[in-house]
Amino acid sequence: MKFIVVTGGVMSGLGKGITAASIGRILVDMGYRVVPIKIDPYINIDAGTMNPFQHGEVYVLKDGTEVDLDLGHYERFIGMELTGKHNITTGKIYRNVIEKERKGEYLGQTVQIIPHVTDEIKRWIRSVAEEKNADICLIEVGGTVGDIESMPFLEAIRQMHNEEKEEDFLLVHVTLVPLDSGGEQKTKPTQHSVKELRSLGLHPDVIVGRCEEELTESTKRKISLFCDVPVEAVVSAKNADDIYEVPLLFKQEKLDRYIAEKLRLNRAKSENRWEEFVSKLKNAGENVTIAIVGKYMDVRDAYISIREALKIAGVYSGTKVSYLWIDSEDFEDFEEIEIEADGILVPGGFGSRGVEGKIMAIKYARENNIPFLGICLGFQLSVIEFTRNVLGYDGANSTEFDENTPHPVIDLLPEQKEIDELGGTMRLGDIEITLKENTIAHSLYQTEKILERHRHRYEVNPEYIAELEKNGLVFSGYSDGGRRMEILEIPEKRFFLATQFHPEFKAKPFAPSPPFVGFVRAALEYRREMNG
Repeated sequence: MKFIVVTGGVMSGLGKGITAASIGRILVDMGYRVVPIKIDPYINIDAGTMNPFQHGEVYVLKDGTEVDLDLGHYERFIGMELTGKHNITTGKIYRNVIEKERKGEYLGQTVQIIPHVTDEIKRWIRSVAEEKNADICLIEVGGTVGDIESMPFLEAIRQMHNEEKEEDFLLVHVTLVPLDSGGEQKTKPTQHSVKELRSLGLHPDVIVGRCEEELTESTKRKISLFCDVPVEAVVSAKNADDIYEVPLLFKQEKLDRYIAEKLRLNRAKSENRWEEFVSKLKNAGENVTIAIVGKYMDVRDAYISIREALKIAGVYSGTKVSYLWIDSEDFEDFEEIEIEADGILVPGGFGSRGVEGKIMAIKYARENNIPFLGICLGFQLSVIEFTRNVLGYDGANSTEFDENTPHPVIDLLPEQKEIDELGGTMRLGDIEITLKENTIAHSLYQTEKILERHRHRYEVNPEYIAELEKNGLVFSGYSDGGRRMEILEIPEKRFFLATQFHPEFKAKPFAPSPPFVGFVRAALEYRREMNG
């Protein structure tokens, strides 16, 4: 078993997740089985209750675990499906330790950070790696070196380093190399960051310098000298045009060779599928513009999986996708709106803020026959819009937003009404869905049964389904024996589709999401038609 640990210094948001995912991709292309683990030092059990404005997207794994968006990068880059075991939080570790203490498993010992908490961290890491029969376990430690929250995890990593053979452990440290006012690359932040790491008993084997342009040779030599790593172990991570280029940039820096040498890896295999995908991405033909009408516009990472799913769908449609970001609250000041785009997407979300603006966007797409894709809340709001404006049911709404609505077309199912905790209590993860034949959904998936990931509480009220379908709305996918509606479409439109689930969470470079591919292709056809 080999272990590669990725830490970060100077500031958060440097791209540790992309760095770790890119290293994982390189190793997969070499033929190794890589198992990633993300350590999040926050005390929350998981990311499910976190505000997207603070934390970005909440990503959902197949087993329903709500996690940090970096696990989405791992799934897309490495090409595997993960579970909650691949995400360690302080909350999970302390919960396990306290439960063991309550059961008397520590035999009366005084329970302490060292050794009990650090032992639990090491046990978790090793058990996941062994369970998945990994060749290499890739561990990203969230936060920055020096944060009080991450201290127990870094101490556990230090202990692991001492317990493993030298050729079985590699520490990659990601740090910032900024420019001064004269455009000179400055190494002092990196030196201080490495000094902080050393004070914890850890020494980097590789330093990845985040920078605007490639590190100069003199900068690399300076970092090498002051941080005591070989020059060839100082790697540029310049701003890339696209995140999927980063593994290729690392290969240009010969990081794959250095890792292979340090860990004594001997497989010479190297696939070029990733290079082919990036080439198609960079050389896509026509452009389409997709309007994303949401409520978290100040933090674009809140919609990162949607952006990546659209990008991947563009590759499989020979199309470059551009994004028009629209805050749905802005629409609520107007009686009429206009959206200049080739397709309109309304994503998920929680709470009533911006909902009426999203409904206006859905109405605009439906009435003007513009390709439309709704996801989760976008699915529910499509039902509300249709009920109000086609069926003519004034005041139709979801009981999430109006408990006294005369037409609760979206409502809690009975089993959700007694729940008083928020974390981990929604309908989460992979659920089997049945598709109806001779529908758009069936033509996209080319199968009758699918598995897609969910994250919601409210559902279409069964009392309204017959009336909706009688007036032209088709529920083309369902689950739970027909009790829950999963996909809706309007066949007479160019492309009008909405899903209760989150198809974006399964989109990967070599496995695009069918609803997104259908949507982008429809947007391309619409653009061609509008341009004559």
